[in-house]
Amino acid sequence: MAQHFLLSAHARTLSLKAIFAGGEDKAYATFRKLRWPQTDGEAVCPHCGGVDPYEITTRRRFKCSACSKQFSVTSGTILASRKMSFVDLLAALCIIANAAKGISALQLARDIDCQHKTAFVLAHKLREALASETKGHELDGDVEVDGAYFGGHIRPANNRANRVDRRLAEHQTGKRRVVVAFREREGRTLTFVEKTEAAGVEIAKRIVKRSAIMHADEGSHWDGLHAGWMTRRINHSEAYSTIEGCTNQAESFFSRLRRMVRGQHHYVSPQYLHQYAAHAAWLEDHRELDNGALAYRALGLALGHKVSRNWKGYWQRGN
Repeated sequence: MAQHFLLSAHARTLSLKAIFAGGEDKAYATFRKLRWPQTDGEAVCPHCGGVDPYEITTRRRFKCSACSKQFSVTSGTILASRKMSFVDLLAALCIIANAAKGISALQLARDIDCQHKTAFVLAHKLREALASETKGHELDGDVEVDGAYFGGHIRPANNRANRVDRRLAEHQTGKRRVVVAFREREGRTLTFVEKTEAAGVEIAKRIVKRSAIMHADEGSHWDGLHAGWMTRRINHSEAYSTIEGCTNQAESFFSRLRRMVRGQHHYVSPQYLHQYAAHAAWLEDHRELDNGALAYRALGLALGHKVSRNWKGYWQRGN
């Protein structure tokens, strides 16, 4: 019987042991190569594009000979103003890449020995960078669409006489959200967080090409898809898949996301649910890559992403 790829040695190309054995210098060299791949790690000024800066080796910084501004390997990126060492940052990326169902900020903080605040913001910065990989992407071919609700749990009262019908709108907490997922077969998964699953029809008009074939379940809110696309429906009360089509791949993504939320994070705020969904989608789309490729791909996205307007000075804004 053939061995699954993830169980083979080919899936393990990066380890924490190798990262810490290589030390700070090797980690710094990795950052340089991924920040400036076109010049094989030779610094390029992020301010004016100058390619002839001189290095301040004692501070791991550069000074541009054209505009005289100083910069570092993380200047102008989502990792700008970092205080963690390069080896710790690379280790954190390795841990996140190895976590097939995500990792909580508390566990990450323990693994790399930092404050929970630091791990929380770092993880969310990386999720923002991962989500940027599919920015502006349009889906084509066979596209499955489905939705799943998260959050808004109402704890029942202790005494039966005091319990209410938690299905009624007046008893809802207002925190329940639906993740609408569009999954292109042999392609990418795009996720959106809305209050109702029916909002997926309007989203489809923006991100799905009219030449695509849509696959949806029997929910009446998906009837609007027939007006714009060739649409195939599957009644899950009768079967999970038919010859015409199914939504199994979209539901496979939701299986990963539910395990991430329930098994790792236990609670996810509606404010940040879109980032956790994008993280799960990125892991699902790249599940056949080895862990080294995952870590370096994530680092490349982080170093290619501009400074985050959502997470820069996150804790300072709350004071």
